Amino acid sequence: MQNTEYSKPVLGIESSCDETGVAIYQPGHGLLAHALYSQVALHADYGGVVPELASRDHVRKLLPLVREVLAEAGLGMRELGGVAYTAGPGLVGALLVGASAARAMAWALELPAIGVHHMEGHLLAPLLEADPPEPPFVALLVSGGHSMLVAVRAIGEYRVLGDTLDDAAGEAFDKTAKLMGLSYPGGPALAAEALKGDPGAYRFARPMTDRPGLDFSFSGLKTQVLLAWQKSDQDARARADIAAGFEQAIVDTLVIKCRRALQATGMRRLVIAGGVGANRRLRADLAAAGEADGFRTYFPRLAFCTDNGAMIALAGALRLSAGQVQGPDIHVHPRWSLESLEPLTSAGAHAA
Repeated sequence: MQNTEYSKPVLGIESSCDETGVAIYQPGHGLLAHALYSQVALHADYGGVVPELASRDHVRKLLPLVREVLAEAGLGMRELGGVAYTAGPGLVGALLVGASAARAMAWALELPAIGVHHMEGHLLAPLLEADPPEPPFVALLVSGGHSMLVAVRAIGEYRVLGDTLDDAAGEAFDKTAKLMGLSYPGGPALAAEALKGDPGAYRFARPMTDRPGLDFSFSGLKTQVLLAWQKSDQDARARADIAAGFEQAIVDTLVIKCRRALQATGMRRLVIAGGVGANRRLRADLAAAGEADGFRTYFPRLAFCTDNGAMIALAGALRLSAGQVQGPDIHVHPRWSLESLEPLTSAGAHAA
């Protein structure tokens, strides 16, 4: 039976990098409100995230967003039942902003607080949808500096099947876009260019698909693209064709590894989450692979592919519902293994 003490609304705070996300999730009722502030414009002049600026902007934006979601949900602070925050992995300064605010609110209101693993938040994001996946399933997590395949036997019980050896897919998108002179953030800009190009004009390698295994490595692909760009006319047509060829190489690699993971585990459900999960070509090709191979694919809505507070509120609510409560000390983990997480009991393992 679910612990009713934690069936009240849970406030979730995400501040791991360059987006400030706040949301309220209530077991039995679902997502009540969410708001997100992106720092893209702040970091655009630098071509990437500046950690100190990111931390300062979280300080400025966090409490106004908390007030915004409380108003949207029609709740007062004392109607909350708990506070969840991203404790890692991420930028340590940015993590500390969210953790400090969450712990302060929890202490002042005498509420339980729990630190959430950022990648578990992404992994659970599809549970916010009307037709959520039931474990067991394989999850492809492609977010920022992470590309990994995870076997999920139950919520909280994770086994990493494959991980990033150097550049993750998201990093490769951003760095490749930058070397071709595309605007920040590079991933969406490159995907937009790819829509104009011919993916067959340039043939790039599908890294590490010619050998067994489920790990990822995209640094060599990035070098291939650099050489192709340097040898090209560096005009609009070359940029679009190289972008299309690069995107297709990334997508093909991810699809191949997903199929291998499903075959190795015998699972028939695939969850795709994280920022790269918003890529239209990836979504289409994985859906087509699922129809061909007989597995089902689950995606979060586009708003919940990138970093957001809703996934943190959900993950925190599930763990609080399972009776997992942490002490008052503030701890963040810039690096944090997904496999080290404590499993949930069956009572708290469903997003009601």
